[in-house]
Amino acid sequence: MSMLGALVAALMTAIFALPSGTAFAAEPGESNGGVRIMPLGDSITDGYTPYPGGYRVNLWQRLAAGGYRVDFVGSLTNGPSQLGDHDHEGHSGWRIDQLDANIVNWLNASDPRTVLLHIGTNDINQNHDVAHAPDRLSALIDHILATKPRVELFVAQIITEQGEPHASMVNTYNAAIPGIVRSKGSHVHLVDMHSALTEADLADGVHPSKAGYDKMAPVWYNAMRSVPGSLKPLPSAAPSAAPAGVR
Repeated sequence: MSMLGALVAALMTAIFALPSGTAFAAEPGESNGGVRIMPLGDSITDGYTPYPGGYRVNLWQRLAAGGYRVDFVGSLTNGPSQLGDHDHEGHSGWRIDQLDANIVNWLNASDPRTVLLHIGTNDINQNHDVAHAPDRLSALIDHILATKPRVELFVAQIITEQGEPHASMVNTYNAAIPGIVRSKGSHVHLVDMHSALTEADLADGVHPSKAGYDKMAPVWYNAMRSVPGSLKPLPSAAPSAAPAGVR
């Protein structure tokens, strides 16, 4: 056997030795053909200092260990080698309105089955009309549903911040989210991310430490597992019935 043939044979053996449910991407950011999940938000989704990839690393590992084939999607890519798919829509420093201005294009480009939304921190940090931040969140959700009506959307109550008045502003914003989610129908799901972390889990008063991100991951994982359809490919739309007498 030639050297090239031996290398090909070894590669094929390694591929077929993988468990059938293993989640992986051949190269960072590439699709693996699994369920398309969009991590959507700001730097907490991106994985700002000190841990690039953030919660996505531990979440990917949990999904792989659970036998789920998933494909993280988005226009951005980053993360360490242990993150099997680096794609996401975590835009550092962005507010709700900035996500809203781009969401339709992103959804049409990546066609996610499931969206994990954690947003609002920068509205508070930038003191950007905080009183109406829940209204902006509601509008963002409406635009997601109008663009992808069959998406499963998980909306997080955001993690705490260190110090006042920001911690109280986070609490006020979070208190409005359950009512918003209830008003949006059966494809929108509340995720209590706020209770998962304390100020001790923050690296800089705003962003989680690695331990904090590792606490976020199982919250997302369990939320998706509670909605089984979110981790299954979207079924094809049923064909419309043909008019009577037409075959």
